[in-house]
Amino acid sequence: MFSIVFKRALSAIPVLWIVATLTFIMVRIVPGGPFDMDKALPPEIVANIKAKYHLDKPLSQQYVLYLQRLAKGDLGVSYKYANRTVNDILTSAFPVSLELGLLGLFFAIIFGLPLGTIAAIKRGTAWDAICMTGATIGISVPTFVIGALLIFVFGLWLRILPVALWESGQHMILPALTLSASPAAYLARLTRSSILETLERDWVRTARSKGLGYWSTIIKHVLRNALIPIVTVLGPLTAILITGSFVVEFIFAVPGMGRFFITAVSNRDYDLIIGTTLVFGIILIVTNMIVDIAYTLLDPRIKIEG
Repeated sequence: MFSIVFKRALSAIPVLWIVATLTFIMVRIVPGGPFDMDKALPPEIVANIKAKYHLDKPLSQQYVLYLQRLAKGDLGVSYKYANRTVNDILTSAFPVSLELGLLGLFFAIIFGLPLGTIAAIKRGTAWDAICMTGATIGISVPTFVIGALLIFVFGLWLRILPVALWESGQHMILPALTLSASPAAYLARLTRSSILETLERDWVRTARSKGLGYWSTIIKHVLRNALIPIVTVLGPLTAILITGSFVVEFIFAVPGMGRFFITAVSNRDYDLIIGTTLVFGIILIVTNMIVDIAYTLLDPRIKIEG
């Protein structure tokens, strides 16, 4: 297992290099620079600032200088947030997005999987209709609407939960529930379809015909096999959730990574854009590797080497 993880880590290096290179090129071919939008700055000041950050050099030299810094673990500096490096921003913001994302993932799993399972087992009944109606609402309603409704009900009407900031466990509940709504709905629909497909397999009918109990078949055999496509989705879903959501973080004033990425794009903050993109790439690679390992635990016939 260690050798497989080591090989995956080595293979991630060229992947991250490609991500950094493509992002480096794309952010610079977009019209406008980080200091071109401020019309109040005299041209001489702009020229001096560009020289300070080596933005006056040819693109090839800028690329080489960036790779040299990147090899040392230096993600550069922010052009928008004075006297702050990208490493400093991500170090302070990423743990918040990580907490919010993991809690949102937890809520998505504990709500989505049971709802999908009930809908599949009770197919064609009122339970199925109720669960799938809820899942459709969760997918269709925008995140900012769900967040506003939760704030109104639990914050303003019932007054049992704080509606903003990130200071305690109670402050985490509403943002995490808002973040989990759409993933939970998607997982519910995926779980239902996966279980229904598994129930149609020949080995399920064989197990039932040999006298194995219904719930024993569902819990020990059907669910385990139905989880494989769900685990596949959980890899990229986890990466998306724990790298920050601008909408949720904006609504609840959460100091996470999502808002930094959006403001970095609008401000042409080159190094911050590349830094947040690389963090997302690293997390996606790690979560996909965890998913591959989980495959072998769910189905011993699957070999990670393959």
